[in-house]
Parts: sequence; C-alpha cells; structure tokens
Amino acid sequence: MERRLAAIVAADLVGYSRLMSEDEAGTISAVSHLISATVEPLVARHGGRIVKLMGDGILAEFASVVDAVACSVEWQEKVSREAGKFNFRIGINLGDIVIQDGDIFGNGVNIAARLEGLAEPGGICVSSNVYEEVKGKLDLACEDIGQQTVKNIAEPIRVYRVNGAEPKAAVGVLQNSGFALPD
Repeated sequence: MERRLAAIVAADLVGYSRLMSEDEAGTISAVSHLISATVEPLVARHGGRIVKLMGDGILAEFASVVDAVACSVEWQEKVSREAGKFNFRIGINLGDIVIQDGDIFGNGVNIAARLEGLAEPGGICVSSNVYEEVKGKLDLACEDIGQQTVKNIAEPIRVYRVNGAEPKAAVGVLQNSGFALPD
C-alpha cells in the first residue's frame, strides 16, 4: 500500500441536479467543456493531478499546499468570470493519503470532502493545517470559522473560509517568488 502526504482538493458543482433536470444534455456538455477547458489546465499548471471526476464532483491532489490553494482561488475566479451559471464549492485539506489503482483514499480525502460541504457556492474552505502552510505566502483574507463537527469524522476540524480572495494578488506573490504563470 502506497502512502504519501498531499494537498487534497475536493470540489462540487453547486446545483448540478437542478441543472441536469432542466437540460441534461446541455449540462453534461457545458460541464465537460468547463472541466476540460478551464479546470484541467489550471490543475496541471499548478502541478496538480485530477484523480477523478464524479459527475458534479472533482477530486485532485497536489504536492504543494500553496499550489493547491492558488489553483483553487484562480479556479473560482475563472469559473465565476467565464461560466456565470456555474459555481463550485471547494474544500482543501493537507493529509496522508493511500494510493490504490490511481485513486486516493484516507481520512485526508474524507476531511477535504467535508470541508467542501462547508464552503459557500463559489467559496473555499480549508483546514487549519492548510491555513498554516499558506499564511504569509499567498495574499488571501481568511476567516477562522472555528471548530466544525462534520459527519463521520471523529474530531472537530478547525476551518478557515477564504474570503475576498484576490487571485491576481495570489498570482503576483507567486510571480514575485520566481514562479511565472502563463497568460
């Protein structure tokens, strides 16, 4: 069994069931295009890997917490700007994962999924260990929303909501560190 530490991003498309009931074929087409044209290139550019797509959900992993958060901020900004009727909720956790047949499992993944459920549409929630890793490295405003008890996780999780994310500022921090993002 292979294990490693990873930044895990769990994302869910808000209102997917409603959109599917209104226009199944159109929704499938639009979501597929959004993922292939926007999300997949962003994840790859930030050094991540999409582990799996689950209809309205996306699970990705990153070796760097900073890259995972920067990608998620840019993801939310791009989706808001380019695909107005779609909103994602995103949860990010840093945790130990088990890799099996290209998929990832473990408590770290489960916590990321629970954080996603706490995020507002278009928002991002991160665990305290993610917050501690990105604090001072990305120009983001984060709000401590306290200890949260979530389904099937034994211990409460300290959660931070990324507020007023300034994607351009986050990109600027990365560029100032010598990392250049393509246009």
